Amino acid sequence: MTTPSRTLPRFGRRPPAGTRPAAPSSGHSARISLGQVFTAESSNYFLLLGTTLFLVLLGLVMVLSSSSIDSFTERQGFFGVFWKQGLFALIGIPLMLVVSRLPIRFFKRWAWLAIFVAIGVQLLVFTPLGDEVGGNLNWIAIGSYTFQPSELVKLALVIWMGAILAKKEALLGKLGHVAIPILPVAGGAILLVLLGGDLGTVMIMAGLVFGALFFAGIKLRMLVLPVIAGALIAVVVAFSSESRTTRILSFFNGSGADYQGADWQAQHGEWALAGGGVFGVGLGNSKAKWSWLPAADNDYIFAIIGEELGLVGAIVVLLLFIALAIAFVRIIRSSNDMFSKVVTGAVMVWLIGQAFVNIAVVLGVLPVLGVPLPLISSGGSALLTTLAAIGIVLSIARENALTSASESARRR
Repeated sequence: MTTPSRTLPRFGRRPPAGTRPAAPSSGHSARISLGQVFTAESSNYFLLLGTTLFLVLLGLVMVLSSSSIDSFTERQGFFGVFWKQGLFALIGIPLMLVVSRLPIRFFKRWAWLAIFVAIGVQLLVFTPLGDEVGGNLNWIAIGSYTFQPSELVKLALVIWMGAILAKKEALLGKLGHVAIPILPVAGGAILLVLLGGDLGTVMIMAGLVFGALFFAGIKLRMLVLPVIAGALIAVVVAFSSESRTTRILSFFNGSGADYQGADWQAQHGEWALAGGGVFGVGLGNSKAKWSWLPAADNDYIFAIIGEELGLVGAIVVLLLFIALAIAFVRIIRSSNDMFSKVVTGAVMVWLIGQAFVNIAVVLGVLPVLGVPLPLISSGGSALLTTLAAIGIVLSIARENALTSASESARRR
């Protein structure tokens, strides 16, 4: 009697003679494709991250140069302002990287809490903790530490607008669903900052909100009346303050009309830019920073860049912000969900719009508004919230890359 042959395990069988080796498994192919897709998509992540880090490092160098004299005269030593800015950068960059690892659903979940906390903090400026700077009641002072809560409101508005518009995506063709709850919540947050008198920040916040609505695909005819109403309110507020009225009238009357008064800062800013020429007077060799130019390390730091690094340095800064805008646009185009498009678009309008306003003021194209240059000007609260906002966009870029990679792997 013959003994039945036992079936060998699959790994123990030999392939029949003359057969070719099997092709690599589909799992291996998918793994290679996944790596290729991820590498291609993550270029958006690295473009945004690299440009941001370069701007922060350039900002630290220019803050050190522009603030050294004023810092010394205020008995903080030559490095007083620089050490503070450096500390915030050391906190802000890791914060940005941590935020970039958070999933999108985290921001959606905490959007309402974020806006309520930000509005609550903004209300503190009307308490004894409020500190008036330059005629604007937009700061909180606790001991020697000051914080600008409107920067936190900007960040919260970005997250909240993204979450609300994504939730109402199917209803955005109806005016009522666009107005509620955006008008009372976002409008109320902007009104609180407006009551403090900070018109420059209000303009950036309004632009942020309209940018979010635009990237959500809201019909332009729905935005006409709010834009007109906002412009009228801005004009009324602009002429409600004597200092703002003086600056605006001086701007329209021509440079130098009130040299000893309202035109002092603008005039010395233009002289600093003109003194730099093409290649600049050299890093650290600015004359305007010797107490001639107010806010040399903040609102007018671009003038110091133009003086010390010349036209070449100023163009480099402009190119960096253009690269930042390109990174935002690429991330928007790679996004498939409403939240990602709205948040990235709002952050882009916030940062690029603020940079445009700051540079336009220094160049004399706009009247003095008191808006800092993002990532470069000194200011801890602005730097932290800006880096956190970029961290959210980096998180979106990562999820876009992973989603695209997963879809490509499934197709294969």
